Amino acid sequence: MTTSLAEAAAQHWDLLVVGGGTAGIVGARTAASFGVTVLLVESHRTGGDCLWTGCVPSKSLLAAAHTVANVRRASELGVFVGEVSVDFAAVMRHVCAAIAAIEPTDSVAALEQAGVSVLRGRARMAARRVGTEVSAGADVEVDGRRISSRQVLLATGADPSMPDLPGLRAARAWTSETIWDLDRLPERLTVVGGGSIGCELGQAFARLGSRVTLLEMAQRLLPSEDPDASAAVTAALVADGVDVRTGTGLEEVTGDVDLGSVRTSGGASIDHDGLLVALGRRPRTADLGLDEAGVGRDEHANVRVDASLRSTTNPRVWAAGDLTGHPQFTHVAGVHASTAASNAVLGLRRAAAATAVPRVTYTDPEVASVGIPTVPVDAAGHTGVEMITRQHAEVDRAITEGRTEGFARLAVDGKGRIVGATVVGPRAGETLPELVLAVRHGLRTRDLAGVMHPYPTYADGPWNAAVADVRSRLSAPAARRVTDAAVRARRWWLDLRGQRSSR
Repeated sequence: MTTSLAEAAAQHWDLLVVGGGTAGIVGARTAASFGVTVLLVESHRTGGDCLWTGCVPSKSLLAAAHTVANVRRASELGVFVGEVSVDFAAVMRHVCAAIAAIEPTDSVAALEQAGVSVLRGRARMAARRVGTEVSAGADVEVDGRRISSRQVLLATGADPSMPDLPGLRAARAWTSETIWDLDRLPERLTVVGGGSIGCELGQAFARLGSRVTLLEMAQRLLPSEDPDASAAVTAALVADGVDVRTGTGLEEVTGDVDLGSVRTSGGASIDHDGLLVALGRRPRTADLGLDEAGVGRDEHANVRVDASLRSTTNPRVWAAGDLTGHPQFTHVAGVHASTAASNAVLGLRRAAAATAVPRVTYTDPEVASVGIPTVPVDAAGHTGVEMITRQHAEVDRAITEGRTEGFARLAVDGKGRIVGATVVGPRAGETLPELVLAVRHGLRTRDLAGVMHPYPTYADGPWNAAVADVRSRLSAPAARRVTDAAVRARRWWLDLRGQRSSR
């Protein structure tokens, strides 16, 4: 049961959280765990984009799509099955079932059990009360009623971006938020945007039976990732029948999402009965009353925050998640919200984690990365970083499964520290966590090489890359002189003991 507006207005809250997505839920739970009064205000439903339109439905759809591909690939392993057919309505029921199974964790009841009060309504920052020290800049208006709080945590997330192009808005194109209302499989789907969302959904619909055309303005898909990872995903999408067109933008849309066409920057016309725009996300900050409350925003409309996630212009306001300019990932939102809430409630100034941020694109193969995706070059042309790569053709688990198209790559600095990594292959995201730990704590390849790993797993890729780097360093002239001296000393000692024992 949610808190009433009258009940909420009658209290002076320690922390008022605006937004009930991942950042809001984690921030509210964290603050409540310290025994303070917490009110979370959400206009629609708790759970946010991740639960309802992001991570959960997309991975559920991908599970069905990848199953289709695995059945078709079975003959490569000597297993023969009949013709594959797809019941799209049943696939979407699976998607809905996954959401329903996870939803209780993010529900109002679960929040209230954790000590968080929840108010349904649309919130905006209230104008400062001049001369009122306690509530200056920390009050919120919900449906026109002022609610007093000591501090505010903004966690309103982001919306899909929709460029201002002729005919696009009138076409009512789908986005990553609205595509889950589909009750039919589009025969011809045009996807605009070759980032993670575009690649994932483009591959999923292609495997489920749509003829997919994927347009990307950059010269390659996943432009922020390792070029070899981009090439691997492109090859996989092409093998699935996706018409991939890079270096191609969208100029105009005619018709609507159900039946229309697009004109590309190259002058081509592509007909569709499904149009999905996946061009990133913009922060939901336009209607929050931030200017009146003295909360500054940057040129991209993100809330300006310092390293501790505190507003740089209003010390009573904090922000976490997709509206801060930090990487727009669910795991970033959760970790940052916990940091912001702890800082706000306990008076700490812990810096939010800004390095060693993992990212995964859940295509098949997956692309899992942390740290630098490519080698930086200084003015003198030196990189200071070496890339150590192991192809999955050298990884026994990949060979046994017939999935040797991937690779593992470590970015290693001159001191042997792992400063980045990319893994491409099945379940690459499951291989990434120990590499994130290595980057986060400045571990060296010798640290990774010295840890026993189960055999055989795909994690052998980065582990063998680390082993190779250690062996290479031991073969360097300076190290070789040390080891040669140690070998000679050991020989001398053993020979000396042998001579004594024979007397």
